[in-house]
Parts: sequence; structure tokens; C-alpha cells
Amino acid sequence: MIHSLFIINEAGDAFMEKHWKTVVSKSICDYFYEAQKKCVNPEDIPPVIATPHHYLINIYRNNLYFVAVLTNEIAPLFVIEFLHRIMDLFENYFGECTEKSVKDNYVIVYELLDEILDSGLPLITETNILKELIKPPNLLRKVAHFVTGDSTNTTLPSKQLSNIPWRPFDVFYRNNEAFFDIIEEIDAIIDQNGTIVMSEIQGYIDCCIKLSGMPDLTLNFVNPRLLDDISFHPCVRLRKWESEHVLSFIPPDGNFRLISYHIATQNTICMPIYVKHHIQYREGSSGRFELTVGPKQTMGKSLENVIIECTMPKSVLNCILTPSQGKSTFDPIKKILIWNIGTIETKTQNSAHLPTIRGNIILVTGQPIPESNPILNISFQINQLAISGIRVQRVDMNGEIYKPYKGVKYITTVKKGRFQIRT
Repeated sequence: MIHSLFIINEAGDAFMEKHWKTVVSKSICDYFYEAQKKCVNPEDIPPVIATPHHYLINIYRNNLYFVAVLTNEIAPLFVIEFLHRIMDLFENYFGECTEKSVKDNYVIVYELLDEILDSGLPLITETNILKELIKPPNLLRKVAHFVTGDSTNTTLPSKQLSNIPWRPFDVFYRNNEAFFDIIEEIDAIIDQNGTIVMSEIQGYIDCCIKLSGMPDLTLNFVNPRLLDDISFHPCVRLRKWESEHVLSFIPPDGNFRLISYHIATQNTICMPIYVKHHIQYREGSSGRFELTVGPKQTMGKSLENVIIECTMPKSVLNCILTPSQGKSTFDPIKKILIWNIGTIETKTQNSAHLPTIRGNIILVTGQPIPESNPILNISFQINQLAISGIRVQRVDMNGEIYKPYKGVKYITTVKKGRFQIRT
């Protein structure tokens, strides 16, 4: 499947390469660099690039490109998912997957790549098995490796032949806890009249399980039929879900993502935020820019981490703006205005106290006035709320029923939102 793997930073430096068969020259990355030059944003690079003799499949995360080189045609999503699995594995081992963390742990990275792929085909991807084969780095282990020069592990993994390879057998905790986070991201496009043009919800259930022994959990939803296009962790029993719409699973130990799902909302989202804008271009070389952001009372929750990003027209030379709350920056090269508002309380309904940014726009002399106003990209977060309406009814563990906020430590619903407002 995968012939070679190159890790490339944003500057275009392939600082690491791994080959499972014959060595592929680094010049194969020139096709990737050509596609990179044609794109304004790093995310715009085509995930699949065809060359005369190879296929390049890449992902972009944490300011790094993982580029896989294939000689035969294969399902691209399979390779893309596997590359994301590699990055998740690095984050689990090193805490973060960055250029520095990869360079600081070259030996462990190459050992992991040798174990998870055999002749370019996936072999072992479970973290529990890999951690028995290759110990995660720590200060004591680094000192011992530096002194002895030996990083090999002589013990064989005990879970590789088990039918539950994602969980150790000898787990013990003095305090048994189970944490469930429902995280939902909303993507929507709103026109200048406030009408939702398109909207969809991407959701996840992240878990942190700290239970002794081999617990058998069952998660029941109040309205499970809202979930669509679901991706499960391997621990979930699919037949149980298909027949009863119940999540039954023996969980891994520690942090993991149980499911991810998608909901097409059909324009039924009630947005908890609104924006009033006044953007005017005057004859000559100036203009007026004013935005007011406010919360809606329908949600009853505070808006956190509110950020407005506005890509101004090319004829805009500079923006001299004063925000009443937060900080604003303007990049005259990329023509991007970013207003970091912070937290907006739902009690803030008085128009005199709403976050506002206003000021003047300086245009390039001699160029025509922009015909349309820029698009506003707004991101925000709301805690303790699932916008789709999905709700956990109860959690069963080995036959015992736990209601939310009682037996289980906590069940938190978190909603994140990203949408565009066309002005």
C-alpha cells in the first residue's frame, strides 16, 4: 500500500522520510511543492496528487504535511484515515505532534513506523499493544538510553493475541471514574438577511475511562435516531447498535474517541449569535467599517472564544479600527482582519454594552471601489449545550444503571460553532 512517507513542514522542508520497500527519491515531493505554490491556504492542497509513476496522498495537521507515496491505485480515504491514525499515535506518545517533538524522538518515531506498517500494509495500530512493544519517552528512559544505547524491549505484548487488544487486563484504579464529552461543531452559511443558507453538525463523543478490570458499558441516548453517518471505535458492538441503537462496548483504558457522527440540519438551527454590520466605501480612498455582535436569549448560555475573521478586498490598504471589547489585528499583506472578542455574556443585551468595532478603511488610490462587502467568518464556543438535541439517557456498567450527573462523574455537552455571514 504505502511505499514511502515524507513529513514536511510549512516551509517546504521534508525533514523526515521513511521507506518500507525501495527508496523513493525525495524529488518526488516536487509534485507536492508545485501544488502547494498554487494554493493560498495550506488546507487547499488536493489530498490526492497523481504523478506519472506514483500517487501522493497527503494530510495537513499541526502545521505539518504527512505525504504518503503509493505505486498502485488504492482507496484514498483508507490512506488518509491511516495517516491521521499515525498523527494520533504520535500525539498519544509525545503529547503533541509537531516538528520539534518528531525531531526530538526520531528513534521512537522510526520504531513506531516499523511496527504499525509491514511492507507498507497496516499491522498494529492499537496504542496499548504498541506501548508494550515501544515504551513512551520519559526523562528516565531517555537518560538510560543515552547511557546504555539500548532502547529495545525484551517483553512480548500480552494483548496482541487477545480478542480485546485495545484494553490491558491488569488495570486497577482506587477511584473508578468515567468521563464523557459530547462535542458538536456547527458549520453554517447565513446571508445578509439572517437566513440560514446551509447548515450541518459534526459531532464527537470523547471519553476518558478510568475503570478497573474489564468493564462492559452500555450508553443509551434519549433520541439516537438523530445520529447519522456514524464512525465507531473498534470497541463498539455494531450489531447491538443496528438492532437497538445502543452503544455497547468494552472501553479502552484512558482517553479515546467513541464515535463521530454527522447531522444534516435542514436549516433548523437557531443561531445563538447575531451580527449587525455597516460597511461603506466612499469615493476617493477611504471607507467606514462598523460591526456589532450580540447574543440571542434562545440558548441561555454565554458565548466563549468569539473570534471574527474578515478577508478584506485587495483594494484595502489598511484598517484603523477601535474595538470596545477584545483585540483586533489587520494583516496588510494577507488582507485579513481578526477581531478576538473573547466572552459575551447572555445578560449583555443593552446595545450600548454590546461588543462593537468601528473605524476607517484606507483604500488604494486609483483602484475601483469594491463591488461587494467581505464575508465574515465567525467562530464561537458554548459549554453545556448540544445544539442538535442529542442527549445521554443513562450509562449501564456490568448491569448497573448510572444516570447523568449521578453515578457517572460527569457528562458534559459542549457545542462549538463556525459559520459564515455574507454581508
